[in-house]
Order: sequence, then structure tokens, then C-alpha cells
Amino acid sequence: MNMLLYYLDLALRAIWRNRALSALMVLALSVGIGACMTTITVYHLLSGDPLPGRSKTIFYPQLDGDPKHSNAKAPWDLLDYRTAVDLAQNGPATRSAIVVSSSEKIDAMTDAVPPFIGQLLSTNSDFFSMFDVPFAFGGSWSKDDEIHHARVVVISNSLNKHLFHGANSVGRRISVNNNSFEIIGVLAPWRPRPKFYEVAGGAIMRDSASTFYGRVEDVVMPFATSIELNRDDFNAWYCWREPTAGVDLTHASSCLWVQLWVQLGNSEAVANYKRFLEGYAAQQHDLGRFDIKPKVRLTSLLEWLSYNGVVPDAVKLQVAMAFAFLLVCLCNTVGLLFAKFSGRSVEFGLRRALGATQAGLFWQCLVEAAVIGLLGGIGGLIVTLCGLMVIRRQPFSYADLAHLDLSMFMSIFILSIFCGMLVAIVPALRSAKTAPALQIRSE
Repeated sequence: MNMLLYYLDLALRAIWRNRALSALMVLALSVGIGACMTTITVYHLLSGDPLPGRSKTIFYPQLDGDPKHSNAKAPWDLLDYRTAVDLAQNGPATRSAIVVSSSEKIDAMTDAVPPFIGQLLSTNSDFFSMFDVPFAFGGSWSKDDEIHHARVVVISNSLNKHLFHGANSVGRRISVNNNSFEIIGVLAPWRPRPKFYEVAGGAIMRDSASTFYGRVEDVVMPFATSIELNRDDFNAWYCWREPTAGVDLTHASSCLWVQLWVQLGNSEAVANYKRFLEGYAAQQHDLGRFDIKPKVRLTSLLEWLSYNGVVPDAVKLQVAMAFAFLLVCLCNTVGLLFAKFSGRSVEFGLRRALGATQAGLFWQCLVEAAVIGLLGGIGGLIVTLCGLMVIRRQPFSYADLAHLDLSMFMSIFILSIFCGMLVAIVPALRSAKTAPALQIRSE
């Protein structure tokens, strides 16, 4: 410990004596680390687990009866209405959540706020318990409400602030698509990253993957109620055979537009659900609903997010470019360290002549580089904060998520000290191994 403090004192003295050269190294590390950590922070925020602690129990079932798609490696991403309802009602899952989104006219039925087009999420009550959705006021509807197509809704925290200034609005009424509903719940601030329950499209959606990071829908409504009142507003994601004129999407098995999520507690439940899916596919083929036996697949939440490429390609490219830029900065720092340590050859020679070991000189140089790295980390933190502030001003759906959390804050200093010591290894070894007589004589 005493030697470490001694090396630290020598490092601070050396940095102060060579202020200009030390400042150049700190600047190079600050810019490189700041650029790198800015992009890594954004990538970290966008690629995280949206349901920590329960994502391993959440699965996405697929069933594809499209004869034109029979040679594809993976089934289509969405389900038709009847398949989704059958799987939700009869499947051996702990919980099942049907998910459909649409745009609807929302009216607070007061003169204070004019009607506007907002986002509606149609689902069932398991959605809230499956995904651990927090409530600020009230709660979800019941199974009985779903059976009787109750006119009830849950609204988002942002809509509650917009319409009711954040007050408890449970019991009040709003109009959705010209139908009156009672508010029975208000969500607490909740924004999963990404908005996994609407991720679909695979490679088709990867160019617009930033849409996966939007805010939660304004209104959440029972699926059965929404089907009764809003079925004409739902759009098919894909139809391999156009439905007969006058037939809506709830009766068209060739039109895909519904997502289904299921919760399975363990590996045995997963295997059981896979067998159920395969049996259901064979049954529906035998009944004539599908011309071919549908392909099936059961994917975990994290696998599903990976398949759909939810992290925008632009962000991945920025991370690669930032690491390349950091490498350039480190190479410049290595050159500056060579110059710095070469200029102190007499000092190192005298220390060796007075009994200092090669290892001692090597560690002295590393401690000095670590201090420079720490100073670079402080500068990198400033550059990172400025970079994130710039990103928050960009027109991306995920821009407002760009904030530095504790793990990324600590990573900045760990990376800076590591980089400072890494680039110092070769210059330090060269300085430590030079014979003292040569170092003194060279002067």
C-alpha cells in the first residue's frame, strides 16, 4: 500500500511537470472514451431485457398455414383471429395475452381537451399480470368483464396527465371511437424497452426498428369489447388469400393480424405447449381450415427480440465506428506515452542506479498511466453526457431514453483506467528494461 501511494505521488508530480503532453493524452482518451460510451449507452438501453426476472417464462407461439410460405424457414409472425382465440382459451399456458393495436378517436367529453387520434391496445386481463404492468390508480378488468364485453378501459399515465392533470380519474368516462367507457385503471409510468408485446415483422421491420421503442398506448381495452365495437378499424398484416367480400377479419383464417403471448412456468410446460401447438395444427388441417399442415414454432421473449432485430442497425454501426475511433485515440496515446517516458530516461536511470527494480519502474509507469486514464474518464464522462444530450434532441422514438444509468457511469471509469494502463504496457516495458548506464549516458 505504501508503494502504491509512493507511485501515485510520483505520477502526480510527473503529470504536473509535463502538463502539455499529459493534457494531450487526457484529451485523446476523453474524446475516444466519450464517443465510445455514448454509443454503448444507447445500445445498452435498447438491447436490455424488457422484463427482468420473468422474460424466461414468456413465449411467443407461431402457427403458419400459408401454402405459399411452406418452404420458408420460419412461420409468419402473426396469427389469424380464430387461431389466436383458440390458443388463448384452450392452450395449457399459465396465462395468455392477445394483443392488437389500432388508432382510434379519443374524446375526454369535455370542452377543455379537443378529440384526438390516439393509440388503442386491445388485449385481455392476463396482459397486466403476465407483464407485471404497474398501476397508479385502480386496476384491471375481470374475466367476467371480458365475457360480458364490458365498456371499461385502462388509460396510460401520459393520457391521464393530458386529460385529467394526473389526478385519480378512476370512475370517470372517456369516449373511444364514439363509444363511452368507464375508466377503471390508470397505469403508473411504464415503458418497456423495447415495446416487446408489439414486436413483429422479422427482417421486414428491421429498417424501422426504432418504432419498437415508442410509448405505451393511450388506452387499453378488453379484446372482446374492442372486437365488438372496433372490428372495422383493424387491418390485416398479411393475407395469403383475400377474404370474401363482406367477411371481416375475425372470420378470415387466411388473414394474419393478431399477436399472442403465453406464460409458461418451466421447461416441462414449454414442451407440453409445443406438443399442444403441433396437435392443434394437425387438427385444424384435418378439419379443412388450412390446405397444408401449418408450421409451428414457440420462441422465448429474448429469442423473439433477437430474431426481429429490435436494436436499429444504425445504432450497431455507430457502436462499431465508435470503437474504431477509440482505437485511433489509443494509438495516439501510445505514441505520446513513448515520447513522455523517453524524455524521462535520466530519471529512470538514476532510480535504477539507486536500487529501483525493473518491476518497480514498470509499475510506476502503469500507475501514472492509470491516473491519466482516470482523468480521461472524467473528460469522457463530460463528453458522454454532452453526446447523450445531443441524441435526446434527435427525432428518434428512442431518443428520450438516452440517459446515463449507474452501470454505464461506472463503466466509463473502468474503461478509462483499463485503456490508460493498456496503452502504457509497451512504453513502460521499454523504459523499465533499458539499462541504467545507457539511460544516463544517452543524456
